[in-house]
Amino acid sequence: MKKLIVEFTGTFFLVLVIGMVSYHQVLFGSPQLLAPLGIGSILMVMVYMGGNVSGAHYNPAVTLGLMLRKKISSGDAFKYMLAQLAGAIAAALIFYIIFRIAMAPPSPVGGFHYNIKPLIIEMLFTFALVSVVLHVATTQKAAGNSYYGLAIGFTVAAGAIAAGPYSGGAFNPAVTLGPMIIDTITGGSSLGNAWFYLVGQFAGAVVAAWVFGLTNPDEI
Repeated sequence: MKKLIVEFTGTFFLVLVIGMVSYHQVLFGSPQLLAPLGIGSILMVMVYMGGNVSGAHYNPAVTLGLMLRKKISSGDAFKYMLAQLAGAIAAALIFYIIFRIAMAPPSPVGGFHYNIKPLIIEMLFTFALVSVVLHVATTQKAAGNSYYGLAIGFTVAAGAIAAGPYSGGAFNPAVTLGPMIIDTITGGSSLGNAWFYLVGQFAGAVVAAWVFGLTNPDEI
């Protein structure tokens, strides 16, 4: 249970920060880099907070990658994913209660609405994220390092800077679905976009686990 509480908590604050820093840009025109830095920073500190308890996944795609890496059982992986989704929904709900507006879900910008474009972008950067997690947090060579949180947080920050303006920069099925579910409940229609985010994100995780096995045969 303690692992699921940590996964819920970490995902909750990740999604809440995503919503609040993004809305801050809308309200106050804050610098464009503020949101990615805030998102990467909260993920970094939450990873350090929960790494020794649950492994600090906070992302169903990461959990899938670790399951394929045989670092978590399929049953526990399913529980982790449910806790992560619950955290994301709770964060989007709290955002709605505070601001009386649904948190903006991930969405592609004009010119990138053709589904294959955001799908490819989400796949590529989720691949990068899961690859970093597998290398810095699951290998014997990197065991006991103190930089894993920085590496993971900066990967998400860099991805948000590079890909956020095009696909929305989710790289995380919980980040995708939590805001979309609350948006749909409050009258929005963003849930129709969920499929190409989820396909891209989970595909990125699968490919990352496969490539990790090819490049690290001694770790299998």
